[in-house]
Amino acid sequence: MKKLLLVFDGAHFSEGAFKMANFLHEQEQMLVTGVFLQPIDFRDMVGYSSMGAASPVSVTPYPTDESAITQNMARFAERCQQAGMEFRSHRDTDMFALQELQKESCFADLMILSSEIFYDNVGKEQPNDYLKRILRQTECPVLLVPENYSLPSKILLAYDGKPEAVYAIKQFTYLFPQLYQWDTKLITLEEEGEEFPHQDLIIDLASKHFANLTMEIINDESKKTFHTWIKSHKEYMLVAGAFGRNELSNIFNRSFVSDVIRDHSVVVFVAHK
Repeated sequence: MKKLLLVFDGAHFSEGAFKMANFLHEQEQMLVTGVFLQPIDFRDMVGYSSMGAASPVSVTPYPTDESAITQNMARFAERCQQAGMEFRSHRDTDMFALQELQKESCFADLMILSSEIFYDNVGKEQPNDYLKRILRQTECPVLLVPENYSLPSKILLAYDGKPEAVYAIKQFTYLFPQLYQWDTKLITLEEEGEEFPHQDLIIDLASKHFANLTMEIINDESKKTFHTWIKSHKEYMLVAGAFGRNELSNIFNRSFVSDVIRDHSVVVFVAHK
């Protein structure tokens, strides 16, 4: 049994996130913890100058609707009972919501949240600042799900030759060994003038964890075409080592994964060291 964190913010109840938690529970029994956050992290209400003095910054206050959170918690409990899932739930409505969530992620196997409506009061275009912050700071892998999507039946492994990408692939296999038989495509974005990095090593690793593995090299000319392709292949779950603590360490972080998240078309699994 694994422990999942299912994260809801403010007045939102993410049907997409709950749908994914239920799907994973059907594959393997899970303990699902519903975490209900306040509508804003109050760290953003205060800025700091270069001298360390506090000063106000431009963040619009967003009042906590306690009744909406209570209703969503009741809805979560009812849905879990109907699905036969073991569950816990609590609200993190102290001043620093994201800091508390980061701490709790140390004690979970996986976090699931909406890639579409997570703190959309802070920024409609995803990944917004709050989502990026969680993806950089989380201490466990994250599944990002749109609100309207098809449940995945295939896997897309994004690899760029860097340790972060390998780490994400390994974390995915450790969490979901039952997906061994799914059709799996290993892609790498090949930079101009560079060879496929560590080709034999990554194929050796991936082929031991995925029974139906194929490989595709994406060069600069075909990146745009491939982005269009994945938007029309919603049966895939993308696995990527993006959004590490060093934000510039991964090419997927700056372009490919962010674009996929922004399109709200497929489920994205993100992990970093």
